[in-house]
Amino acid sequence: QVQLVESGGGLVQAGGSLRLSCAASGSIFSLMGWYRQAPGKQRELVATITSAGSTNYADSVKGRFTISRDNAKNTVYLQMDSLKPEDTAVYYCNVKYWNTRTMGVQPAWGQGTQVTVSS
Repeated sequence: QVQLVESGGGLVQAGGSLRLSCAASGSIFSLMGWYRQAPGKQRELVATITSAGSTNYADSVKGRFTISRDNAKNTVYLQMDSLKPEDTAVYYCNVKYWNTRTMGVQPAWGQGTQVTVSS
């Protein structure tokens, strides 16, 4: 069974930094990433990274956030710098893995971690 354990959220002032971590277990993960959901808004993509290290970022975080992963530890990280109040949201870890029962790629979600940026 796939399990995701997130950590690293918190309260920070604008301009500050936070680092999120998501440790995954139970499978081999092709794509790992982060999404976020602010109050009253839809969940949106923040960044993703493949097992080969190719990355993709939302335009709103390019140049400020860096996604990385440690394949040996099945852990994905999100380094968030130059944080802005509009980055305030619940951040969710997301992974894609091959489900051997359904013989298809499936997503799994972390429980979410709150990031609050004060102005």
